[in-house]
Amino acid sequence: MKLISWNVNGIRAAVKKDFLQAVADMQPDVLCIQETKAQDEQVLAAISELDGYHVYTSSAVRPGYSGTAVLSRSKPESVTPGTGLEEHDQEGRVICAEYQDFFLVTVYTPNSGSELKRLDYREKWDRDFRDYVLSLEKHKPVIICGDLNVCHKPIDIARPDANYNKSAGYTQREIDGMNSLIDAGFIDSFRHLHPETVKYSWWSMRGGARARNVGWRLDYFLVSKAMQQRIVSAEILNEVYGSDHCPVVLTLC
Repeated sequence: MKLISWNVNGIRAAVKKDFLQAVADMQPDVLCIQETKAQDEQVLAAISELDGYHVYTSSAVRPGYSGTAVLSRSKPESVTPGTGLEEHDQEGRVICAEYQDFFLVTVYTPNSGSELKRLDYREKWDRDFRDYVLSLEKHKPVIICGDLNVCHKPIDIARPDANYNKSAGYTQREIDGMNSLIDAGFIDSFRHLHPETVKYSWWSMRGGARARNVGWRLDYFLVSKAMQQRIVSAEILNEVYGSDHCPVVLTLC
């Protein structure tokens, strides 16, 4: 089973940049999308030429902002948008798709913002999101995927010293939020299989950062320990363009 997660930085813009061909080439069984920047009907219209998938969307109340989607070849047993907490569910950041033997949760974690103005909210989000996925795990294993908006370790960011506790996505408080998920038993699938590999999944659109590979690893598949033996491969497809993020892949047996 091939699962792909991709922050597309606007689904309508991505479709104009060969998104449909990229999906056809990658052939995911499930594709989880973050930052659709569109309302539900706009997402459906944008990908109307993509056949063979059941499509589920969760859009922000604010038009053109945030938003997630799940495209699945097989129909999930159930699909639930949001965490159930109204203060978090206005921005369309979470979709949970239930399959026979696991929950798949795609998430677009809030960015702490310029000058870290939203860091306090981000900390609360991290705590509440952890509680949410642990409540799911009481019933069956959980796979978390998406743009978690944090570099977990120095190896995950090209310039750790210059950004630590200065830039959104690499503060200790955000790292602690990721640590809390790892400590709760979730496995960072890419780092589990590739402990020393330097690869990034996001690059600034300024200054030729992607060409110079001055990047950040913000996109993850985190897997319940109960599913560890099912991990076949975990990849970062940094040769795939069309967004400031690239797709990340988890293959399960």
